[in-house]
Amino acid sequence: MSELPELPELDGDRRARAIRSFVRREGRITDAQADALERLWPQYGLGPMPDGEHVHPLPLIDFAVAFGRAAPLSLEIGFGNGERLAQAAAAHPEINHIGAEVHRPGVGRVLQEVEKAGLGNVRVMCADAAEFLRTTAPKGAFCEVVVQFPDPWHKTKHHKRRIIQPAFVATVAEALAPGGRFKLATDWAQYAEHMLEAIATEPRLKNLSPDGRFVPRPDDRPLTRFENRGLRLGHEVADLEFIRL
Repeated sequence: MSELPELPELDGDRRARAIRSFVRREGRITDAQADALERLWPQYGLGPMPDGEHVHPLPLIDFAVAFGRAAPLSLEIGFGNGERLAQAAAAHPEINHIGAEVHRPGVGRVLQEVEKAGLGNVRVMCADAAEFLRTTAPKGAFCEVVVQFPDPWHKTKHHKRRIIQPAFVATVAEALAPGGRFKLATDWAQYAEHMLEAIATEPRLKNLSPDGRFVPRPDDRPLTRFENRGLRLGHEVADLEFIRL
């Protein structure tokens, strides 16, 4: 992971807006992925088409219009290659699935899978999901928000870049409908503890673990290539799940 320049110390809301949990280091996009973006974005994309240089803010979106139907909304943040997103959409056709990812190769790859499987209940955005939740996301509209294996930003000086922070958790709570679920997974033990501490600050979310810590690995969570890599490196995976009160 490359070194990042130190950010100036800001206070309050200015600091929350200034720090992003990601940097653009998308790597090579294949011809097939680029073709999928060009052909399929008008059908499955939300907001501006990704250009590889900028992360554009999202306008207000009428999701019933975007999907062509009104249905419960699921949001997966940072879907990577889209394995979990595509499998969840196929397993739950009654739900409208939204995936947010800032790296074009992953977006192109999941669009290929969506087209191949004929999944009409998937839409993708190439956008800062934290900014989307803070600004234009509909409040109380989501049946679940999923964040799996986010960048752990393992160096202490970069912990402020972790997406799971109390301010972000509060925006998730506002976006979830009563009874909605906040689902997380990480293969970094220290980040798992950080997640527990950050989410504990939000009174609208209740931990579904009987002992207030981690839940068993959900049966419906696919074992992705990313998770397999972590397991090969000896990392233990922690799953967390919270319900919106």
